[in-house]
Amino acid sequence: MQTKRIVVTGIGTLNPLGNNLSEYWDNLVNGVSGADMATQFDASKFKTKFACEIKGFDATNFMDRKEARKLDRFSQIALVASDQAVIDAGITKENVDHDRVGVIFASGIGGLTTFTEEVTNFVHGDGTPRFNPFFIPKIILDIAAGQISMKHGFRGPNYAVVSACASSTNAIISAMDNLKLGKADIIITGGAESVIGIAGMGGFNAMKAMSERNDDPKTASRPYDKDRDGFVMGEASGVLVLEELAHAIKRGAKIYCEVVGGGATADAYHLTAPHPEGLGAKNVMNAALRDAGMVASDIDYINTHGTSTPLGDIAESKAILDVFGEHSYQLNISATKSMTGHCLGAAGVIEAIACIQSVIHDIVPPTINHFTDDPELDNRLNFTFNKAQKRVVNAALSNTFGFGGHNACVIVKKYKA
Repeated sequence: MQTKRIVVTGIGTLNPLGNNLSEYWDNLVNGVSGADMATQFDASKFKTKFACEIKGFDATNFMDRKEARKLDRFSQIALVASDQAVIDAGITKENVDHDRVGVIFASGIGGLTTFTEEVTNFVHGDGTPRFNPFFIPKIILDIAAGQISMKHGFRGPNYAVVSACASSTNAIISAMDNLKLGKADIIITGGAESVIGIAGMGGFNAMKAMSERNDDPKTASRPYDKDRDGFVMGEASGVLVLEELAHAIKRGAKIYCEVVGGGATADAYHLTAPHPEGLGAKNVMNAALRDAGMVASDIDYINTHGTSTPLGDIAESKAILDVFGEHSYQLNISATKSMTGHCLGAAGVIEAIACIQSVIHDIVPPTINHFTDDPELDNRLNFTFNKAQKRVVNAALSNTFGFGGHNACVIVKKYKA
């Protein structure tokens, strides 16, 4: 039986580099840093005082104030990005059976800011519980998927995916699998994360995971640089409309690219550290290649997990060398977290969008903030340091890895009829 082909017909995003796809891509290829001093809370006493925030976002520009108050920020930005993607895909009640449209959406943490605010208010009160009646619906991870479906009347498969920083990549894979199984014609997928606040920043600081380069935030995210000292917290939402090819053609949808494979593995090694030899990363890239029916030499560009942590960057580069062998030196590799920061559960989808744009435009965005080669890395690899590079990108691979040893990978390629 012929395998169904899955294509991307709509894209939406809000992230530290832009509040739509065009802004995001322009800033990405121009090597713009989204980092600056944190504005969403008073970070003056925190070890890290900066982050990669979405700029100029006000939910009341997109929904009424009463509705906005019922939603945590992660759901607000999820709804706005999904609106962009649905409009971009040209989905209407007339041209699509809404019973056959699903929503599979991700977040790594969910409504952490709302949770923090509500509990803080209780602790600092007189002990009388005065919780917001929307407290629970605002914080649960699945609520963004539910809100998107209710907004548009999509009645197909609907659930949330969580695997820490691999969450939205796993959501994309799950959406692809559901479409291949014929459980829907279209699935709205991706992820949203917004935890730039006292709990999110304080927690990751306590783990010593984040950069503390407060004197120069814009160069703090330094993947593959010898002096990297941790990731920069980011927030984002990204949405893809995945569609079965025959259905997309029938309704005359524009097609961005084809999603051809995905893989998921576990390190089974450590709570937060990657396997030192990149075993899980190696296995997940091989799994994605098998799923796509491709070989290593078919890949032109890898958007790496590349968080700017001392251990992670080394382990992932080892895995690339193991999987791609001599072809490793023909690849372009870049870590766009050098610009967006680490957007946790939304990282996978905004990096998949970067891969899609690379495939369309034949441009590889850079890894910015490289100053000093790391002798522990094979610097014959082309990390696309500091400046975007033009090249033919027929196929691109996106890696995302999460605490708990979760690894996920997707492959996109140019669409050919």
